[in-house]
This record gives sequence, structure tokens and C-alpha cells, in this order.
Amino acid sequence: MPEPSRLRVMVLCGRSPRHIFVANALCEAADVVAIVNETGSAFSWKKLFRTLRPDNFARKLWRWLRDRRRYSGNPEGRFFFADGVARLNHPERVREFPHINHPDVVALARELKPDLLCVFGTSLIRGDLLREGRLGIANLHGGLSPEYRGADCTFWALYNAEPEKIGCTLHWIDAGIDTGGLIAHVSPEIRADDDELRLFWRAVQTSAEVYAEFVRRLDLGEGFGQKQPHKGRLYQVKQRGLRHERVVDRKLRDGLLRGPNPGRRVTWFGARAEREDAR
Repeated sequence: MPEPSRLRVMVLCGRSPRHIFVANALCEAADVVAIVNETGSAFSWKKLFRTLRPDNFARKLWRWLRDRRRYSGNPEGRFFFADGVARLNHPERVREFPHINHPDVVALARELKPDLLCVFGTSLIRGDLLREGRLGIANLHGGLSPEYRGADCTFWALYNAEPEKIGCTLHWIDAGIDTGGLIAHVSPEIRADDDELRLFWRAVQTSAEVYAEFVRRLDLGEGFGQKQPHKGRLYQVKQRGLRHERVVDRKLRDGLLRGPNPGRRVTWFGARAEREDAR
């Protein structure tokens, strides 16, 4: 196993098995001083009224019912962990806050003075937190930016019949949504019997290794961050509906993923040159 970097890292992530898997990889790669989770417990009348709007409520209810069916039986836990139980290797480092932009998160970053903030699966980072981290804030996004920014990017790549554009992006965070300088593109192996979730999870699984490698290489002084070549397209949660689900189901049944498989690919975007590794 490679030597861990000397960088002090603060991890900001969600609490699903995929987030825990990535957090564990980062703990192996660096001196992780805290793992910050957002509980989503902050109450807002504005948020409540927005949720209860008939169109929003119906959409959220449909997504909740769909995801209860898709996640029944703990498939994500079994994908990432041999026994299906998602465990943090260092639970003592976890700090919980109502939301990721809470003033106490900023205060924690200023107290711990991390060299780098590593993000995966949080709400959009805004405000004062954007200025923390001596080297900046890196993010793992579940789509290939700039073509696929925002939400459900694996799904939309399937909908657009572009399986070659399924993957994750490691990028620097700026004030936009998945618009910061590119660090790496990670494309997973694609199998003929895959579905949206397995493709996404395999991309994350591969990306965890890439995230860890990035931290080590950054510590050695390597520069990363190419400007994104164009604006691309931003996909929002509200755009995905039942008719889109049916289109993707039909395309998968018709053999969308049965073509030639280019295999796992990692493209690095250094400060000076771009390099692609096929493994």
C-alpha cells in the first residue's frame, strides 16, 4: 500500500455506504482530521412550504417510493462492503452538523486548519466555507463534467444513449455547480447486464482510489486543475420523471450496454498536461 500523504484533510461527505467507502479510502491516504456529516435537521419554513407545494410533494413522494424499491435489501451496502455493513474505519473522527454551510462547520475548519477539504455527497457548498483549506476544496461529482453536471448524471447519460460518458469527475470547487477546475475523469468498466445504480456505484468505487491517489500526488507537489472547456449541461433532480425512467428501461432492454466496452479509464488533468491511464 502506498505511503499516506502528510496533508491534513477534512472530509465532508454523506452517510450512505458509497460515502463511507470513499471516506475510508481518504483516511488511508492522508491525515484526516475530521469527517463532517450533515444531518439535515435544520428547520426552515421556506423549505417546508416549498416541499409541500403540490408539484414538489408529488415528485418527492414518487422518488421516495421508487428508491424504497430500488434500495430494498441493502444492495448499495453489499456492493461496497463484503458483509453488507457500511462501517467507517475511524468513527471517532465524525462530527455532525445540521447542514454543510453551518457556521460551526466553518469554525471547525478554522480551528483544525486542514490543508485540503475533500467533498463527496453533500449539499452545495456556499459562503465562507468556500474560502477554507490551504490548498482549496476538491469534490467528487457523479458525472463527467462539463457535459454532465448536477444530479442523476449516470441516468441522463443512459437516457441520451451515451454510456461512454458515464463516470465521475474529481474537480476543484468554486461558487458554481460542478464547474471548478478539472482534476480527473473516472470512467468505470461497463458490463452488459448493468443498470444505472451498478454503473454509478462502480464509478464511485474506482473514484475512491483516484481520490486517494490525488491526495498523495498533491502532497508531492503535483499541480492539478484545468479550466473546463465549456459550460456543458446542468441536470436537476426535478427534470427526471416516470416517462424518462421508461425510456432508460427500454434502452437497457434493447441492449444499450452490449456494445464494445472500453474498460476502466482515468484521465488526469494536470496543471500543464492531460494524461489518460487505462487499467
